[in-house]
Order: sequence, then structure tokens, then C-alpha cells
Amino acid sequence: MASAVLKVAAGVSRCSTFTLLRGLSTTVPLSQGVPGAVWKLGKLNHIAIAVPDMERATALYRDVLGATVSEKVPLPEHGVYTVFVELGNTKLELLHPLGDKSPISGFLQKNKSGGMHHICIEVDDIKAAVADMKAKNIRTLSAEPRIGAHGKPVMFLHPKDCDGVLVELEEA
Repeated sequence: MASAVLKVAAGVSRCSTFTLLRGLSTTVPLSQGVPGAVWKLGKLNHIAIAVPDMERATALYRDVLGATVSEKVPLPEHGVYTVFVELGNTKLELLHPLGDKSPISGFLQKNKSGGMHHICIEVDDIKAAVADMKAKNIRTLSAEPRIGAHGKPVMFLHPKDCDGVLVELEEA
């Protein structure tokens, strides 16, 4: 069985391999298969959506859908404005460009109507998680974690190493 799993997993990207292995096991938690793991993956913190018109997007979630939304907050160090939409079990983060070098500007040039930008998953130890990702050849978008929108350390994982999804890890 183990050799069959390894053969199948060899053709799957690094981020998917763990999902595949977990899907094949119904009795052993994934954490038991990772020797000496010093960090744990937590809950989904938010899904980020790039929006071309922040006021319009905020009004959709607040006025049409009835959600509680935060004030618009500038994050110059990340080149974005953010608004958080509370959903009870998670949040949506609305992103709009701030400044000429905003990474969201490039995204919106390719996706004129906006769209999903990244997912954010909590970890209990960002430094250990980042060291582990680098050891597993998962590229990060910066050398060290930076402070994110919630005032906590974050690290983005390269989408080419995570099945085309930009993944943000945030310390819980």
C-alpha cells in the first residue's frame, strides 16, 4: 500500500501530496505521519478577494447581503486597502490597490472584474511553519514573515508550489 501511495504521490504537486495521503488513510491522523512536527495547521482565517471598486464591493456585502464589515484600512507596507467581511465562521478580506507598486494592481490588470486572490490559514507557530515549508522546497514570497492586516506575523507561499493557489499562513 505504501509503495502505491508513493507512486501516485510522485506525480502530484507538493501541497496536494499531503491531501492525497490524508484521503487514503481513514485511521491515522496526518499529524502522526509527520515525524517531529513542531507546528500545527489551524482553521481557515479568511479568503481574500481583489476588488476594482472597494466602495461598491463593501456596499454589496453590507447593504445587499447584510454582513458586518470593517472600516477600510490602508496597509501601505503591503500596498493594499483592506475591508473585512464577518461571516461567523470565517471572514472575507476585500483588497484594493494602494500605491503604484501594489501587487493587487497587477492582479486587477489581468482580472478586470476582480476575483479570489488568496486563502489564509492559521498556524500556531509561524517561524516553525515557514522553516518546515522551506525544508520541503515550498517557496515563500518573502525571506521572513511580515506583520499582516490582523497585526500578526504572516507568510505567503508561492502559488506555483500550492496548485495555483496563493496561500497565506498567519500565526494564530
